[in-house]
Amino acid sequence: MKKELIVSHEDGRTKIALLEEGRLFELHEEEEKSQFVVGDLFLGKIKKLAPNLNSAFVNIGYEKDAFLHYQDLGPDYLSYKKYLKDVFSKRYLVPELKNFETQREINKNGKIQDVLAKDDVVLIQITKEPISTKGPRISTQISITGRFMILIPFDSKVSVSKKITSSEEKERLKTLIESIKPEGFGVIIRTVAEGKKVADLHNDMDALVSKWGKVFKNLQSRKIPSKVLSEEDKASAILRDNFNQDFVSIICDDEKMVEDMRAYIELIAPERKNIVQFYDSHLPLMEYYNVEKQLKQSFGKHVNIPSSKGAYLVIEHTEALHVIDVNSGPNISVSTSNKEHALTVNKTAATEIARQLRLRDMGGIIVVDFIDMPSAEHRKILYDHLKEEMSRDKAKHKILPPSRFGLIQITRQRVRPEIKIETKEENPNIDGEILAPIVVVERMEEAIRNIMTGEKGKLYLHVHPFVEAYLTKGFLSIQVKWFLRYKKWVTIIPRDSFKYLEYRLYNGTKKELMSYSN
Repeated sequence: MKKELIVSHEDGRTKIALLEEGRLFELHEEEEKSQFVVGDLFLGKIKKLAPNLNSAFVNIGYEKDAFLHYQDLGPDYLSYKKYLKDVFSKRYLVPELKNFETQREINKNGKIQDVLAKDDVVLIQITKEPISTKGPRISTQISITGRFMILIPFDSKVSVSKKITSSEEKERLKTLIESIKPEGFGVIIRTVAEGKKVADLHNDMDALVSKWGKVFKNLQSRKIPSKVLSEEDKASAILRDNFNQDFVSIICDDEKMVEDMRAYIELIAPERKNIVQFYDSHLPLMEYYNVEKQLKQSFGKHVNIPSSKGAYLVIEHTEALHVIDVNSGPNISVSTSNKEHALTVNKTAATEIARQLRLRDMGGIIVVDFIDMPSAEHRKILYDHLKEEMSRDKAKHKILPPSRFGLIQITRQRVRPEIKIETKEENPNIDGEILAPIVVVERMEEAIRNIMTGEKGKLYLHVHPFVEAYLTKGFLSIQVKWFLRYKKWVTIIPRDSFKYLEYRLYNGTKKELMSYSN
């Protein structure tokens, strides 16, 4: 399956789109100032205990205290506690753990007040980003993720991904990692390590140990609360977890990010570093690859199912769960029985539902109301098909078999806020009247006249597609008239993401000269 990664940096925000065969399957957004990302390590302080929840609230510098449940302490919490105390008191002066005396494991069914106290300092890892009014979800069971393995401090076990089925390969990897891993650390070998050379695995191990060294160095500062290790930027994290031979191109419009991603790929697949390409055009990257258009089509309450001849989904959100209803619409086939027709529509819908869950990053409980199928055989076929479609989803999920009424229940892990894209625009006709298009264009021309006459280089006007069509229609279009009047050509670029009367003017270096939003 051909995959493309589209990375756009604009207005202090990075958008990352994963395309499979040209279709949008995942969208990630990341702000430059985003403080709390899954995988980040922080030093925090226990703010208060909640024995009734067997939990604690931890100050890590966010407006809402982070939530720490007893089950998220991990068995080696006492070793972490002693390590912090020894580093702070300078009794332990090196990041290596081979000479560190590990402590007993805590009782897995214990009580929070028996292990933690108010004002205790803890080393934690973000496991779920802040969502709505809730603070981050955290754990004191630290793991540092690499390309081929995961490093776990204060552990000793080496385990291999269950998805590696060859017993010989499992034994090879386990023997190899046990010979190179530093004492005092455990390792989980990831699926992508299968078949990799010793040098590749050794380099990944060195990189992970180096990260632990950064943690040790930052712990010595004793600044509380503070971040002691940052997860890789989102683009590199996606490459780390997804990059394989299916990727045919990685396109980015930010030169610094292009350099970083090329450097990363040079480490893991040097022969393929040239698939990272820099995009430099006044037509925004997300517009060029139809990402904005697909977002408008894929979000909202009603979603059409491609290649289904009219079938569609209705997606509703409640406080407790998400509900997806499958409708066949006018999709009626005379060549097949109603039973076969229902199965065909349901399978097509299942493919789109798997895509929607990844694209919107929907989490929690999802109930899907498929078209009724009395046949147990058909329900089994649908269930297997949905599991196959969901197998590419990296989020942890569980799918229950369909009931005889066609209901399927899905639980899906969510570690960051659900993505919501507004597919409806404000009605500019607020008070019952709207400016005539000619008046809007006159005001636009008046506003940019001085800039057009004073700017020496090229000009690019970004507008809503309807306005673009109005400005460029006909042989003697408004765009041509501007050229004849001001002796300067204004390139007009349609933007799917713009409101009706929104426009922005840029010069040849992509500097914004003016903007207006209705």
